[in-house]
Amino acid sequence: MSTSRTATLIVDDKTIELPVLTGTHGNDVIDIRSLYTKTGLFTYDPGFLSTASCDSTITFVDGDQGVLLYRGYPIEQLAEKCSFLDVAYLLKHGKLPNEKEKNDFESVIKNHTMVNE
Repeated sequence: MSTSRTATLIVDDKTIELPVLTGTHGNDVIDIRSLYTKTGLFTYDPGFLSTASCDSTITFVDGDQGVLLYRGYPIEQLAEKCSFLDVAYLLKHGKLPNEKEKNDFESVIKNHTMVNE
């Protein structure tokens, strides 16, 4: 996530600046990690309806819109057009494999799943 601006919060007579982060997908977020240290206050968000729980380069979830992306690809597209090992490669390497990468990856997986008798 990148930061290029801040949000100003005034509590009683104290003014604090909190970074605004921009991710690859979705809404910008206010980074409140230092909120307690700076103000002695916590946030209240029942059900975590407006709280991002992590920073992920692998998945993006927007339950309200029904969106689930893996590395930017819609889950429906991956389920319809890719094998399990294609998706494993995507998650590990950040991109879908070309034919050679796919064959090499499948060979490595097969060779490492052999069980000695």
